[in-house]
Amino acid sequence: MSFKAHPVTGDIQVLRNEDAIKRAVRNLVQTIPGERPFQGSVGTDINSSLFDFVDFGTANLISQQIFDILRTFEGRIAGTKVVVSPNPDGNAFDILISYDIVGDEFQRQEFEFLLEPTR
Repeated sequence: MSFKAHPVTGDIQVLRNEDAIKRAVRNLVQTIPGERPFQGSVGTDINSSLFDFVDFGTANLISQQIFDILRTFEGRIAGTKVVVSPNPDGNAFDILISYDIVGDEFQRQEFEFLLEPTR
């Protein structure tokens, strides 16, 4: 998280519009089920997939989990597309999530990150 100060007031800036939605998408994908108190069904189990084979079958499972969590818990986006590419040499997955924001004329948003095991 970045805590940038507002140039005039010096307070922490509030995320609005597409930045707030992008942060919500990232938080949903990276939350582990049971991590949020009283919301045990929120999150994905993609981190446990890192101990499986880094292949297209596992990539498909990760893609489906991400798509399901976004469809279920993020109603501000539509046209969600999730592309998961296995990277066997790096023992990781390249993940690209693209979506449209409902009700606004923003351009298509993209969120890309590398899913790799931590040591």
